[in-house]
This record gives sequence, C-alpha cells and structure tokens, in this order.
Amino acid sequence: MTGPSDGEQGVSRYRGYRDTTQVDMPMALDPRARAAAPPRGTGPVVAAPRDTGGIRPPVPRAPRADSRPVPTPAQLSGPVELSMPTVERHLDEILGAAPQVDPIELAVLDAQGLLCAEEVVAERPLPAFDQAALAGYAVRSEDVVAATVAAPVELAVVGESVAGASAPSSIGPGLALKVGPGAMMPAGADVVVPAVWTDQGTVHVTVQAAPPAGSYVRRAGDDVAPGDPAVQIGTPIGPAQISLLAAVGRERVLVRPRPRIAVLCAGSELVDVGTTPAPGQVVDVNSYALAAAARDAGAEAYRSGILPTDRRRLTEVLESQLLRSDLVLIAGTFAPDGFDMVQEALAELGEMQFRQVTMHPGPVQGFGRLGRDRVPVICIPGEPVAALVAFEVFVRPAIRLMLGKRQLFRRTVQAIAGQPLVSPLGYRQYLHGTVMRHPDGGYVVEPVGDGGDALLARMARANCLIVVDEDVTEVAPGGLVTVMPLLLGG
Repeated sequence: MTGPSDGEQGVSRYRGYRDTTQVDMPMALDPRARAAAPPRGTGPVVAAPRDTGGIRPPVPRAPRADSRPVPTPAQLSGPVELSMPTVERHLDEILGAAPQVDPIELAVLDAQGLLCAEEVVAERPLPAFDQAALAGYAVRSEDVVAATVAAPVELAVVGESVAGASAPSSIGPGLALKVGPGAMMPAGADVVVPAVWTDQGTVHVTVQAAPPAGSYVRRAGDDVAPGDPAVQIGTPIGPAQISLLAAVGRERVLVRPRPRIAVLCAGSELVDVGTTPAPGQVVDVNSYALAAAARDAGAEAYRSGILPTDRRRLTEVLESQLLRSDLVLIAGTFAPDGFDMVQEALAELGEMQFRQVTMHPGPVQGFGRLGRDRVPVICIPGEPVAALVAFEVFVRPAIRLMLGKRQLFRRTVQAIAGQPLVSPLGYRQYLHGTVMRHPDGGYVVEPVGDGGDALLARMARANCLIVVDEDVTEVAPGGLVTVMPLLLGG
C-alpha cells in the first residue's frame, strides 16, 4: 500500500473509518439549539452559551491562572501559514503507508482478540447427533399430546441415557427414556418432557404436560451443518468464536497478527527509570507510556528505550529496529527546519519529513518510510502530554488499521463546557479533561487539574480529550465541545 501524494487527494480516503461525528452516547444539546447554531466554516467562532435542552450549565468559574495554552494576540488574529498540513492530511499519509501484515496461524487461545483471516468451514455437523437439551424424559409427542395436570399420562420407563459415549437406543409407543442434558436421543422420540413436568418416576413416569414435537431437542446440524461457514474472514475472535472453533475441531486458525511496534525515545537529557536524574536530566517516561498505549491499542509493543548518543551505535539501533518491526515510533524534540543527530541518522535510512501540523499541543510531527522494507517511522513530540495526544491522533488509528479493524477511531460525544476554554486560531486543540454525566442528562466536561498539579498528575486523572476545532478561539461556559473518551481498549 502506498501513501497519498503531497496534494489533497487521499485526505478523505479513510473517512469511512473516521466518522468522528458519530456519537454513541446521547448528545447534551436540544435539537432546536442545533438548528440555531451558526454554520461552520464562516471564520473564527466563539462558542457561546446555548439552549441546553433543560440542562443547567455549571456555574462559570474564572479561568485558572495556568490555563493552557494562553494564546498571544498574534495567535488569535494573525494568519495561519497556508503550507502547514492539517491533522487529517498528516494522518492520511500515515494510514496510507500502514503495511498489511501477513496473516499467521495461531492456536485458538492465542488468537483471542485478533481478526480471523480465513473462512473456517465446518467439516462435521454441530451437534453431531440429536441430543437432549435438558434433563427429562425422551418420548413420542403423540403419546403425551393429551397430558395435563388433571389428566396425566403414564408411560413405562425403559432405561436412562446420559451425556457421553453410548450405544444408540430406540423407544416405541407408550415408552419413555430418562435423559440428561446432552444425552443422545433414542430413535423414535421427538420431544423431551422436562423432569419438573413429571413425577420423576424410575419404572413408570407420570407426564403432566404436553410440549410440542421438537421441544428441548437439539437436532444434528442445528448449529452448523457440514460445509457451512463457522467463522468468517474479518470476525473478531472472542470467547464465543473460540468455543465454536473448538466445537468444529479447529486447534489452530489463521489470523491478522498484532503489529510489532518498536518504541524509542530521543534526547541526551533522558535517563532510565531507577536512575537518579542529575540537574538538567529527566526520567524517560515516554517509552513506558507509549509502549503501554500501543499494547492497549492491540499491538505487540517493544520498549526499546533511549536512543544512544553515539552516532555509529545510533544508526545500528535504528537499522535493527527497522528489521524487526512493522512500525517504529520515536518520541523526541524535533525541529521542522533543522537536523539534529537523530534526524540526520533517520534521513540516511530513507525519506523522512518533519513539519508543523495544525494541532496543539505538539505541532511538530515527523513521518517517513525507511530501510530496505520501507517500514513506517512516526516521530512525535517528546513532551509527555503532547506525546500521548499525538499517539491518540496518529499512531493508534494506524495500529488498528494494521490489525484490520473497521473502527479506527474512538467514539466521540458532545458535552457542555464547565468553564471557559481558550484555543489558538488555526490550530486544533486537544485538552485532557474529565467528562461526567450531568444530573439533568447529557454530559459536562472540564479540563483537569489546577495550578498546584504537575502535568503528569493531571493527565493521569483525565478520562477524555477535549477537542477544540481550528476555527474556534474561545468556548464560553455552557458551550458545546467535542469530547473523546479515553477508554482502555476502546
């Protein structure tokens, strides 16, 4: 698969995957308010309080002293560089280069959570024989058709059958066979009378009700007949599919494997966890956070840690990761118009482009296809908050595409802003926040933390990303914003 060109073709290639307007939770806004909302694309918009359909907006609070970002007048009114690619354009280039990983055969338990890559056809019927669905008595329906509590029917019990290997049996008129769940039905019987509808006799049984013919009987091939598809291509393999695969005799199945993602971090200031940082040094948290995020998205993530600062060793590490990975993810501080040692080493391995994208935080993003196999390499900002935002926007959808998932993107919900939000003009802003149900219905969202919290502590308490569009500079309390809940595995 090849990526789109530098033009705008391909921008909507994955729109079917990325229906971010599809809301899987109730919207907080009354339809009348939606009809009165100003049209999009008419220039900078200030989201004002609206008719919230009976929901009482939270009491407005003054902006926190450390609200991020605080745009400068130039950001609010100055022109945006036209050459800066949008989030959609950068994302489509990444998705267009996401490789199709070859299917592999796994044991059925190891295939859990993956997509089936073959059509599994049943070679034998399921069930393999007519069997009782519950404990009772196998009888001929015509013998008990008149049975009632007031006028029960008495039958002779000729034996008992339980689940397990047993010789075929048969019954004739006026006879019954006591059966357990899963027991083979005797020839001649066409119904099982539940034990609770009888006196549960052992020599003779009194039947007090007349179930219709075929009741409580599982016929051979009812679930799957020979030649029928048991599990189809593209089906997610969960407990039910594993049960069916085992039932039709499959020990192994062909699946779309988890993509192998190598996670690296660049920066001479980084030290490993467990090392006491010296002045000016910081602990490498990104390799842990991003590896965990990649695993949550479904990838086989390898935390390769901090890139070496020796040029020869750096090139060796990059080349080895390209050989073992389906995608390489690097977090670091990169310049869109300059080259540090890592950028130079990447450029020697193939075409790598760093540029500013119209998003905040972390506008500087990088992407290329490097090495002999043209492995996709995604470079994202090194600041931890920006790194995880970039992962959600660019990397997670690519992983899900490589897994064969149809829903690449998290569902979104419309929520009422609980306090003022400020965003730079021309940039799509992503803020960590907490979204909650409002007592009157709908959802309310607020940015997380206050001036006394560290950035990582705020992010750890967030359960969503607040998305403010490029043409919105302010959202007033009570205005509507798009919210992306950050559900584990979602």
